Amino acid sequence: MLRDPLLQPFRLKHLVLKNRLMSTAHEPAYSEDGLPKERYRLYHAEKAKGGIALTMTAGSAIVSRDSPAAFGNLQAYRDAIVPWLRELANSCHEHDCKVMIQLTHLGRRTGWNKADWLPVLAPSSVREPAHRAFPKVMEAWDIERIVADYASAAERMKAAGLDGIEFEAYGHLMDGFWSPMTNTRDDEWGGALDNRLRFTWAVIDAVRAAVGSDFIVGIRMVADEDAEKGLSRAEGVAIAQRLAASGKFDFLNIIRGTIETDAALTEVIPITGMRSAPSLDFAGEVREATQFPTFHAARIADVATARHAIASGKLDMVGMTRPHIADPYIMRKVLEGEEHRIRPCVGATYCLDRIYEGGEALCIHNAATGREATIPHVITRTSGRLKTVVVVGAGPAGLEAARVLAERGHRVTVLEASSQAGGQLRLAVQNPRRRELIGIVDWRLAELERLGVAVRYDVWAEPEDVLALKPDVVVIATGGLPQNPPLEAGDDLVTSSWDILSGAAKPAETVLLFDDNGGHQGMSAAELIGRAGSVLELVSPERMFAPEMGGMNHVPYMRAFQEHGVRVTINTRLQAVRRDGNKLVATLSSDFAKGWREERRVDQVVVEHGTVPLDELYHALKTLSANAGAVDYEALVSGNNPFPTTEPDNGFILFRIGDAVASRNIHAAIYDGVRFTLSL
Repeated sequence: MLRDPLLQPFRLKHLVLKNRLMSTAHEPAYSEDGLPKERYRLYHAEKAKGGIALTMTAGSAIVSRDSPAAFGNLQAYRDAIVPWLRELANSCHEHDCKVMIQLTHLGRRTGWNKADWLPVLAPSSVREPAHRAFPKVMEAWDIERIVADYASAAERMKAAGLDGIEFEAYGHLMDGFWSPMTNTRDDEWGGALDNRLRFTWAVIDAVRAAVGSDFIVGIRMVADEDAEKGLSRAEGVAIAQRLAASGKFDFLNIIRGTIETDAALTEVIPITGMRSAPSLDFAGEVREATQFPTFHAARIADVATARHAIASGKLDMVGMTRPHIADPYIMRKVLEGEEHRIRPCVGATYCLDRIYEGGEALCIHNAATGREATIPHVITRTSGRLKTVVVVGAGPAGLEAARVLAERGHRVTVLEASSQAGGQLRLAVQNPRRRELIGIVDWRLAELERLGVAVRYDVWAEPEDVLALKPDVVVIATGGLPQNPPLEAGDDLVTSSWDILSGAAKPAETVLLFDDNGGHQGMSAAELIGRAGSVLELVSPERMFAPEMGGMNHVPYMRAFQEHGVRVTINTRLQAVRRDGNKLVATLSSDFAKGWREERRVDQVVVEHGTVPLDELYHALKTLSANAGAVDYEALVSGNNPFPTTEPDNGFILFRIGDAVASRNIHAAIYDGVRFTLSL
């Protein structure tokens, strides 16, 4: 039997990594007061339990006060971080998982109007579009103190018992000196490549003086900015070769591209619908050119690709970072011969979009990630009485509820009105670019089959259908139906986004799409309309369109809109629609200018206003249930039993989840599915 390349240990200086999977540095924004407290520790410890060899914390921990956190960054410049990191490292080391941390000065990739309100710094006064700050040009004393800050931060990391550190050098301060796009200095820190590398050498020399030659130090670096005026491939590879040959670094972690705009960022961190592992071959070329330990991560989303990366000699360690957010137990499942049970990363990038919009990382379909204190990744069997459960609806919420209840040992039956599972996800994947999302459904169906759960299709459940199964628990996960926005007139003249996505209505020649929901639904409908060749105007009442969707997912929509001439109008509301001959006239209004009106003559008006709960069955069953549908929210949010009684003398426990309650999103549906059922 051939040995699995992923299971082979890798020696990095004195450190033995037990396999070839790692989680690269990223900031989940779980920090509290800039420190990695319990939530942060539990998140990384779960990956350690799951068998990963190396978890790289922080993305990135900041070394200086004038590098204020841009998205929840850890504060490596404070002594207070040491005991918290020591606790995190100890928790991971219990499972033979090594722990490193990424250190940085963010440079221009942050804002000045936060934290201590110190000026943003950069080698030159080149503004980063993403964070919009106009940086101060670094002076000699800035360089001197920041070099010292790197060294003292590295000392703290060693004192915390971490196994090593890496510098961040893509889009931050260090590589800001490398790139001719961001370094226009005419002194000894700019110009020739040797001068542009001077800051890097100053930092590594100071760090080595502080932590010694044995402590592991690597660098996550851009080796090709793939931009007209940026760092070229030739210079980037030359930098990699110099760093490797210096004897001062222990590994290279290779990146290709820039991250100064949302559009550029998605090329570095591709999302759903984009090519798998787009920079893997390039990372392999750098490894070949340097003959040096090489790490890499960029949409290596499946074990087969990771295995290929090692077997072909392109990488020494494979970063599967978003996949471990979806399933921290990837390696354990590989070891146990259950690779087919890995919960797939579907590329939705809900995790990163939340971070970049000021939230914390959450996986679109693993609600336990980031909630390890209250929701287990591995569901255990109940020690209580086994119950008969009926779940009505096989969308994301219903499938998740059925999965968790079956893992708990209960007898579960799912009733689904349509001929296939998936609910609104079936609409989402009608956009070809988003078809990978079907993995959310397929994975759960496979788990239900393993658990012996029956899914009955083409059953429009009535109360008698539910009661005939003699349930102890009834879960209503019937989802919702599209609803129109409030209109003065013309409610019967508009077409829903669902009709467009499902193909029930074809895009007309000229279309106005009004979206005041602000998520993927309206944007996907707009993308399909634009690609169909229609003349489309997308109208939003918001000051920015699609506010419920983050910047990374915004990119492919905007690309499609510009390629197909879609007109976007913000700060405008659809007031009414009327028929005029064979055309429709849409009356538009403004929240800002009282009495302002404009009209559009189009062939079709499409609207997106979320969903209204499909809850007739729930209300019909309420009076027959033991709890009348009531939920104890205090118990629910604390992880305890959310129902007034779970052992009724007569009747059954009834509750509803997902869009059967109110219009929300996929993550909310799945979160409902697990937290409402976990204590049963």
